[in-house]
Amino acid sequence: MARVLLINPSYKATYTNAMAKLCVPFYPILSLATIIPQVKAAGHDVQVIDLCYEDFDLRLIEDRLRSYKPDVVGLTGTTPLFSQVRTIAHAVKRYSPGIVTVGGGAHCSAVPEQSLEEANLDFVCYGEGDFTLAEIADGTTPQDIGGIVHRDGSGRIVRNAPKSWVKDLDDLPYPSWEHFDLRQYDKYFSRLIARQGPVCFFETTRGCVFACNYCGSKNQFGRTFRKKSVERVIDEIKYHRSWGFRELYLVDDIFTTDVPRAKAICEGIIREELDVTWSCTNGIRVDCGDQELFDLMRRAGCYKVAFGFESGDNRVLKEFGKGGKATVEAARNVVGMARKAGIDVFGFFMVGLLQDTEDTMEKTIELGRSLATDILKISICIPFPGTRMYDELKEHGLLNDFDWDKYNVYNPKQMYRHPTLSWETIELYYRRAYQKMILLNPAFYWRRLVHGLRSGEFFYDIYYFLRFVAAGGRF
Repeated sequence: MARVLLINPSYKATYTNAMAKLCVPFYPILSLATIIPQVKAAGHDVQVIDLCYEDFDLRLIEDRLRSYKPDVVGLTGTTPLFSQVRTIAHAVKRYSPGIVTVGGGAHCSAVPEQSLEEANLDFVCYGEGDFTLAEIADGTTPQDIGGIVHRDGSGRIVRNAPKSWVKDLDDLPYPSWEHFDLRQYDKYFSRLIARQGPVCFFETTRGCVFACNYCGSKNQFGRTFRKKSVERVIDEIKYHRSWGFRELYLVDDIFTTDVPRAKAICEGIIREELDVTWSCTNGIRVDCGDQELFDLMRRAGCYKVAFGFESGDNRVLKEFGKGGKATVEAARNVVGMARKAGIDVFGFFMVGLLQDTEDTMEKTIELGRSLATDILKISICIPFPGTRMYDELKEHGLLNDFDWDKYNVYNPKQMYRHPTLSWETIELYYRRAYQKMILLNPAFYWRRLVHGLRSGEFFYDIYYFLRFVAAGGRF
């Protein structure tokens, strides 16, 4: 039996902007909760350190290393969190070189060889790693484990063939939450992104068949679409309710890819009279849904849907990979359907897309100003490792910074040169977007006022707006 310690880095250390801390979901991490059952089923012991709501403090980790004496340490993290992964991995090796260190998550899947080398890890898992850590803890010969990068006997870095995607998601065990102190997360509950705590991440599908050039989800889940059965989803909702979770934060790339299935899930929630609140805050496409679907979602407890509007120009939308159906016209139509159903509309917008010009960014601002959104998020487009945007910029010598701390959508720094726009111009439109869409948009204030009075959240709106202004008028 091996002792396995799983570590999730601190979000507070990375998302330092005052408003970002109110918009970051401090919830127990689903990816670790999902791999724990396989590790335990293989006969190993598990402990978890989730630093997401903690200040980054190596002493906390070193204390656990001394008390628990793990044989394997597994680390996960996105790109802006990877510097912490690197620091922790080096600290583990300083404490005991014999501890096996394993990296996983979005960044490791994007650049596995580089991650292995930078953090001096023993193994990096890429793609879906649901069963990989258990194999490593078992002591399986590295050459026989799919989906990993490791060093051979001569010290050469080797990438093994990938694992096959999990074909039937019903085969995945339910997440293990017993290793998380669920009460701690309530301290960081934000009504800006949720309504009822405790909240957990919830998954019903994996993958996305579309090819947006800035999206890195394909590194972990592929350009595929796989789904849990309706019966499994309903039963898993009951399971999470038994743990005391009152709200589900769907992490599906696009929950509504299969509209009939999405309707069947809603009908199941209604039929079973499940008392659950949920949101599609990860975003869905503007061309995936109809009025019947949104009406059913609202009846089933969904109160908020995020849409990836991204750009206000149809050419830009098509060229970066939306496929031609997710148009400005579709965006206007879907907002109307969601609002008619009584669902809050969360809009995602971006400036600095590779296809952008000053004219298209202005169109994006005008779209964001005119759409009847209840809340919105504007970002400078970031070329995350493993995306087509990253590869294209790197190929043309336009990527000039590999400091992963700068790859942060909440506090973007210049790490690349846009093919046609200066960074100063992109930042100008970024600031202008917040000014025109929110600060100088009377219609937005009116919607928030009506929304606050109807939902009973008026005073929360005032509180968060003051925090927004104090943060400089940016989320």
